[in-house]
Parts: sequence; C-alpha cells; structure tokens
Amino acid sequence: MVVDGPWRRTAEGAGLVDEDGHVSSTIFAEMSALALQTGAVNLGQGFPDEDGPEAVLAEAVAAIERGENQYPPGPGTLDLRTAISEHQRRFYGLQPDPQGELLVTAGATEALAATLLALVEHGDEVVTFEPFYDAYGGLIALAGGRHRTVKLRAPDFQPDPDELRAAVTDRTRVILVNTPHNPTGTVLDRATLDLVAELAERHDAIIVTDEVYEHLTFDVQHVPIATLPGAAERTLTISSGGKTFSTTGWKIGWLSGPRELVSAVSTVKQYLSYVNGAPFQPAMATGLRLPDASFTAIADGLRGKRDLLSAGLSAAGFDTFRPDGTYFIVADAAPLGFDDAAAFCRALPALAGVVAVPLSAFCLDRHDPDYASLVRFAFCKRVEVLERAVDGLARLRS
Repeated sequence: MVVDGPWRRTAEGAGLVDEDGHVSSTIFAEMSALALQTGAVNLGQGFPDEDGPEAVLAEAVAAIERGENQYPPGPGTLDLRTAISEHQRRFYGLQPDPQGELLVTAGATEALAATLLALVEHGDEVVTFEPFYDAYGGLIALAGGRHRTVKLRAPDFQPDPDELRAAVTDRTRVILVNTPHNPTGTVLDRATLDLVAELAERHDAIIVTDEVYEHLTFDVQHVPIATLPGAAERTLTISSGGKTFSTTGWKIGWLSGPRELVSAVSTVKQYLSYVNGAPFQPAMATGLRLPDASFTAIADGLRGKRDLLSAGLSAAGFDTFRPDGTYFIVADAAPLGFDDAAAFCRALPALAGVVAVPLSAFCLDRHDPDYASLVRFAFCKRVEVLERAVDGLARLRS
C-alpha cells in the first residue's frame, strides 16, 4: 500500500528522502543508536545528563502530590503565564499581558509548529538562517511554505547583510530567527537584528523568534528582536524552560506577542496537544522566578563545560569555532584529514569512542562545501563525561 500525503513533503522538507524516494531516519537517531551499540560518549544530541535546580524539581513533585494532574487551562495556568510576563519584564523590559498575549505550549517545537500552520499559506516563503534547527525544514514544508535560507558561514557564523536583503521579499510571510543559534552557537549581532526588523516592516512579514537558549550565553548579551523599535507589533517570541533548567523532557514552552497573532496560533494549537504538563507548569513558574544569580550560575557552569570540550577538540587537532551560547560547539575535521563530516561521524565511535553529528544535517543542501567537514558537538554533559570524551578524542592525534 502506497501512502501519500502531507507527511511526505514534511519528510522532504526535513531532508529525509533520498534520491530513490526512500524515507530515512534522522542523523540524530542514527548517531544515538550508534552510541548505544558502541558504548561511545554521545555528544550528538543536545540534552543534559544531569538535573536542573532543586527548587524547580521539588515544585513539580509537590504539584503532583497536591493533585495538579488533570488538564490545565488551554492557554496554560495563569500563574505560569504571569511568571513568563514577569520574566520578560525583568530581563528585557517587555510586558506581555498574561490574558491574551501569552500561550503555553508543548515545548518550543509545538509553538513553532502551531505558528507556521496558523500563519503560512501554501506557497508563502519562510526565511531562516542556514544551518537551521532540523525541525524548521519539516514544519515549513508541512505548512505548505517555501523554505528560503541565508547562510551563516565560519568563522563567526553571522549572515551577509546583502544576502539577507535578497532573501526577504514581498513573498516572505515569516522570517524565522533563532538566536542564540543552534547548531552554530552564534548569537546574532545587533546589526543583523536591526536589519531583520527593517526588512520585516518593509515587506510586511511576521518575525518569529526561537530563543530557547536565551539564558545560555557567554559574555554576550541576548537581545530579543521584540525589544527593537517597531518590531514588537509584528514579532512572535518563542522560548521554553527545558534548556535553561535542564528539563528538556518536560516540554514546557511558550509564545508571546501581539494579541491577534497569539489568538491565531492558539486556534491551531488547541487541536495539536490541546494542553500538556500540568504539574510541570507550576515548576516552570518557580524556575522563571529564580533570582538573577541562579541564571548567571547556570550559564557559568555551561561556559566551563564549553571551555573544557573546546580545549580538548583543539588539542586533538580540530579547528574549533568558539560559541557565544547554546549547548553546542562546531569543529572542523579537515585538519585531521576528513573532508566528509558525515563519514567522519560514522567512524568517530571506533576512532575515539565519541558520537557527534555533521553540520550538513542542518542544511538544505547536504553536499554544501561550506559545511562539508564541519561537525557539531554538544557540551551539555557532566564534566566527567566530557573528560572521557576529551581523552578519546586525543587518540585522533595519532
């Protein structure tokens, strides 16, 4: 039986269909399976291997014990929506109204999915930076959109302004901006953010921002586009607490922006997950109300892990590109004699006992020479795990 439908264009948009039309698994599934088979250190997927703040975890347990285990309100609990609004005001001077300008979702990915399904008509163009978080391609295709990209190139992974201007036209419905950026770890500079806001106004496009790593930056400040002059009225800001509080499995995300845009997304979102994570919502509110020092400590701890892995990669012979944020560091395997990052990643468990992913997995053209030898490593792991990985990578020198 041949089953066609929107799922196929989703797979094609995600780059999962080969030249013969067969659908393959993601590189992340392949590499995670390889890690299990070989016992290698898995630095491929971006999830922590230790728990987040005790106060946040304790509140989830307390919420279960006091019976907060049924459907929460459709937009999310009022307390969490209030905490998100307080957080936006405290850190950025924004103050979305919890009643109508905020929506709690099943992680940031559902917020992105509901937004694109709600706002993109068949044939509309959606502009992203490339490489891009792997869900973007599939979701844009599922919504019937056309995916246009603007390259981020080493070493700084900032876009060329002229290429950005050329990509955004009157056909552009959404400019999807991810900063701090997965997979490169770059934080887009203010000039780029200003240009995005300018182009969106000129071409009457909606800005959608993915800011899930907003608190995980190193000596660089994250600036939400919604804080720029004239941008708030056309910007939907998406984030979550999973990365900041090391609770990626809870899937508590949110979206904020102008009332009419949030209402449109809410209309679609209610037919996706409906609601989710009742006992985790008060826990996330607790996290968002932690003192500033707690957020600083989380970023500082991650910075130390970045520096540990970066030093190990450099010592092993990679050219490394120091990230300004996120869980990830990009390294070039070409100095070690490997021009094909995908082949290198498949060999790496045997060579060094480590799993990583090729940067080409985050690109429309898997054979793009700009990314052919580049590899993404995740450093959001326990120090002892990273030390084991560094020891293994040292074998590459010989």
